[in-house]
Amino acid sequence: MEFYTFNKESGKKISQFNSDFIISRIIETTKETNIGCMHLNQNGIVGYHQAVVPQLLLILNGEGYVRNEKEEYFKVSTGDAVFWEKDEWHETKTDEGLTAIVIQSK
Repeated sequence: MEFYTFNKESGKKISQFNSDFIISRIIETTKETNIGCMHLNQNGIVGYHQAVVPQLLLILNGEGYVRNEKEEYFKVSTGDAVFWEKDEWHETKTDEGLTAIVIQSK
């Protein structure tokens, strides 16, 4: 399990083409990719399981806890990203609710 951030402070300012915004790079891949949005309500959980392919979890809002095969939970919140390798055991849970993008790709 690896932790990243995609908040505004980690991004790059773009001014080309009269643009004025900041972008935080998330992933670049040439493999088939599945992208989904998860909505976990209060006390929601994505149960403990093995990742079928490498998986990146991007917390859009809310906060929760993640773990891998160790039983130690790590707090995550808006702007955090968590990466799990293929076959890595993991779980995500929340007390108050969270919304996240999940990117799965070989």
